[in-house]
Amino acid sequence: MKFAQFVLVFCGVLLVTGLPCAVADTPLLLGIHPYKTPSRLLAAFTPLADYLSKGLGRRVEIRISPDYQSHIQAIGEDRLDIAYLGPASYIALTEKYGEKPLLAKQVIHGKATFRGAIIARSDSTIRSLAELKGKRFAFGDPESTMSSLLPRYMLLQAGIRLEDLAAYRFLGSHNNVALGVLSGDFDAGGVKEAVYKKYRAKGLKLVTYTPEIAEHLFVASKRMDRSRVKRIGNLLLALDKSANGRKIMEAIKPGMTAMVRVKDSDYQTLRDILRTLKRADGDSG
Repeated sequence: MKFAQFVLVFCGVLLVTGLPCAVADTPLLLGIHPYKTPSRLLAAFTPLADYLSKGLGRRVEIRISPDYQSHIQAIGEDRLDIAYLGPASYIALTEKYGEKPLLAKQVIHGKATFRGAIIARSDSTIRSLAELKGKRFAFGDPESTMSSLLPRYMLLQAGIRLEDLAAYRFLGSHNNVALGVLSGDFDAGGVKEAVYKKYRAKGLKLVTYTPEIAEHLFVASKRMDRSRVKRIGNLLLALDKSANGRKIMEAIKPGMTAMVRVKDSDYQTLRDILRTLKRADGDSG
């Protein structure tokens, strides 16, 4: 990583953890959760920061949080002016800090929602969720929406609690889940749709899809004046109108085709699912 990039990331970590970091002026801060390495996130979001800087006439700097909880806290405490986050993090944010001004949500390959898949080996006799009782199930990261939370919810809807499985493990990633099922170590598992499609030809089949969940989104600080919130939202909504804007979206996520308006109610499906899981965990405690 270049020295300037290192300083930027280091200062960003200091800022979102509440420590001082000297700056020459007062730029707007664009916060990103650490779902990739800092160098990859800087490469992905610097074109957007430059675009917003030009459109707003004010410098926009990237701040990468050290972890997801720090990211949620920094947004909740209005220490970030603009923030990018996933649907589960957004729900956690609103549960603890209340609603934030919503800017836009992303559209991938023409869809503003995404889903996961419950998978099994192609040669398996498993055809439905009900048949997973007494089987071995692979989850990804415990906090992953598509490889843990939604699969747990779907099993629960089929009358299967974790203790009804012969075995289960959290393997840390979607790819590990797919490989664990392919190897025969697990009878089934939960992954995002893209990973299922990636490994389908290698010997995976679909048991069922998860519910559709609203895509990742951008929010603003409550301290930001309404005119600037509207201006930022309009800049994001205009990204698909120019070749440069489309390049900016592609840098953030391959296949991103637009930014569209977003409402809090877009995330009600996932909010209800998480509340169901919380109640179930309380009942089994």
